[in-house]
Amino acid sequence: MKLGIIFICHNNEGDIDPGVFIEHLQQAETLELCLVNNDSRDNTYGILQEIKDACKNVSIVNIKKFKTDNSAVRAGARFMFNNFDRIHIGYVNILEFSDKGLTVNDLFKTLCENRDDILDCHLAILEQREIKQTLFQNIFSAIEYLNKIEADIQLANLN
Repeated sequence: MKLGIIFICHNNEGDIDPGVFIEHLQQAETLELCLVNNDSRDNTYGILQEIKDACKNVSIVNIKKFKTDNSAVRAGARFMFNNFDRIHIGYVNILEFSDKGLTVNDLFKTLCENRDDILDCHLAILEQREIKQTLFQNIFSAIEYLNKIEADIQLANLN
């Protein structure tokens, strides 16, 4: 089963190291990445294109008029639902975690290293739901799942 991550970018030229993305994506066969460029005015789109050109598991959605975060996530989700079968989709908005002192590159490394745990966490949550949700309702915040996984690890270490 594949995990898809929608990565929302807006004017993040100085934050993204294409080498880090390419290195980790080439090792992450079960990860599909959809890079959404939300009307960036810098060279963010060029950097995303460089990553896409080097990795077969990367797609780009280029939004030419700035959208809200939710609209950008929906644009990426529509693309992924239309192009990939049996994929579980999470999203990351770079602005969500920038307050925590992490770099985009660190976050991306963490996502790649924990992709199986993120997928397991998502599947466990889906099993607990009594009502089946629509495709768009099943999209989850990868940041929230990473926080949950980290909290579970810390709890296990205390016991």
